[in-house]
Amino acid sequence: MVFDFNIDEVFEIAEEIERNGARFYRNMAEQVLDKDIRNQFLHLAEMEDQHEKIFVSMRAGLSVKDKEPTVFDPDGESSLYLRALADLRVFDVEVREDFMDSETLSDDEKIEYIFRTAIGIEKESIAFYVGMKDLVPENLGKEKIEDIIREEMRHIRLLAKKLTDIRR
Repeated sequence: MVFDFNIDEVFEIAEEIERNGARFYRNMAEQVLDKDIRNQFLHLAEMEDQHEKIFVSMRAGLSVKDKEPTVFDPDGESSLYLRALADLRVFDVEVREDFMDSETLSDDEKIEYIFRTAIGIEKESIAFYVGMKDLVPENLGKEKIEDIIREEMRHIRLLAKKLTDIRR
């Protein structure tokens, strides 16, 4: 079965991804001893919180037409499907925290690994949104997905800079 998603549904996914991202970074902050790195992760979590607010605001500004369902869904199953996509595809925290239990990694290696993992996750989120662009018809807000992609690209630039800084 093929679904066309409207922009309201895409923003719903974006909000969930941002919530998952904030949770991921807060969990990572709890895993490191270095105060500066912990603060950086907490700052990233706050950025995810801000991005969620941006997407909530963008979603609130949508027209009634933008929010019209594209499929008959009396039981709200498409919403559950979208949430599952967000939870399983981007910032799957449980899967990504297993490395923290490793006895073979030093604290510095764990920190670098966290930054590399975070960059990879942000790339996954961009790929997810690029894929979603193909599912959202022009008349349902396809162009607004570009705003989401630009926000995630800012995360990658920040993470890459921090990774470079900690390597020095």
